[in-house]
Amino acid sequence: MAEQAVASKETEAPPSNLWGRIRKGFVMSNLDNPLVRDWEQWYSSRPDYVARMIERSSRVLFHVVEEVERRQMPAEVALLPMIESAYNPQAYSRAHASGMWQFIPSTGKLYGLQQNWWYDGRRDIVAATNAALDYLEKLHGMFGDWELALASYNWGEGAVGRAVARNQARGLPADYESLTMPNETRNYLPKLQAVKNIISDPARFGLALADIPNESYFATLTTPRHIDVELAARFAEISIEEFRFLNPAHNKPVINAHAAETIVLPKNKVETFQRNLQNHTKPLVSWQAYTVKPGERIEKIAAKHGMSVAELQRVNNITGRNKIRTGQPLLVPVKAGASPHLPDLPAPALVKTRTAKTRYVPPSRRGAVARKAVYRQAIVKKSAKGAKPTKAAKATPAKRVKVTVPAKPPPSRQRVNLAEIR
Repeated sequence: MAEQAVASKETEAPPSNLWGRIRKGFVMSNLDNPLVRDWEQWYSSRPDYVARMIERSSRVLFHVVEEVERRQMPAEVALLPMIESAYNPQAYSRAHASGMWQFIPSTGKLYGLQQNWWYDGRRDIVAATNAALDYLEKLHGMFGDWELALASYNWGEGAVGRAVARNQARGLPADYESLTMPNETRNYLPKLQAVKNIISDPARFGLALADIPNESYFATLTTPRHIDVELAARFAEISIEEFRFLNPAHNKPVINAHAAETIVLPKNKVETFQRNLQNHTKPLVSWQAYTVKPGERIEKIAAKHGMSVAELQRVNNITGRNKIRTGQPLLVPVKAGASPHLPDLPAPALVKTRTAKTRYVPPSRRGAVARKAVYRQAIVKKSAKGAKPTKAAKATPAKRVKVTVPAKPPPSRQRVNLAEIR
């Protein structure tokens, strides 16, 4: 009888809908607390948001589920990009986390995601998925627990490890719900549980999930030749929006084959792309890189390359607050008959900002703290002239109760706020 049951299970047809396959793969213990209820209410009261998230996931989710199952991971992991980015491969957070798995630059490089001027592997839907699952496998190996592994993905393995060690030293439980952690991490798994509950039984929350076929949507192919993004979309006979959604890692209007040779297309468009590429006899690239020389103004560069200033600014995302500087690479048109100049260029340097925050100062300390702040301001003001702050500056009475101090740098894996993603 047991053998018959096994044979029956093996011959059972796979679900035609991907949701059924995902539901069968849920293995993590369910959380049941007020935060889960709060997030269930948050999602169920935003049906349009949930619909957009599902629509975006429909192109990628099958691939993620395949990889999750191949590694024998819980199906809940395939839902993680819904928490991270609402399955938006172009999502970007204030902590410089990018892509649907929300890698910061350093972690992305650690897990093999190439980042340069032309290409950002953190937004590559295939490469970033592999890197994220590699990272999660490592975290699970460290803690032996999927809840702690997911908390580490959000908070960092060092922070979780220290929190576990503190509880163990005090003789306290060291599971996820027993740890002291930031609010963002405290809400992280309840968000995931809420999404899991909605997918398990959408009708209970007044929602309907669009069907997602249990089959691959896209295929990857190698193109060792540089090609314009718009031309590649035209060869595949898909919209430029669809092409950019599947290939968000390519930062510029031209795909530099030296940076990444792989492109992603709907699987039913691969032959179309290859046929149109073979029949094309004109140049494949109309853009190239140009480095700003000392003293060059944007008007001169635009005129030199037959562009208007507005067009040059638009192509290179230059605004009034984002002016050009010496050594900066720009995209300009390729001159007729010339070979495009597409050199290897590093990723733009991140601008690190330290915003001000307000801290509480006890009444007994407000006068001294405020005088110290005024003294520091006097040092900054006078230092340019080489003068020391005067005694009068030191003795300036404090008038403000609240004092601003530099904020700490962002955490290593700060997440994008779901409410900010549209």
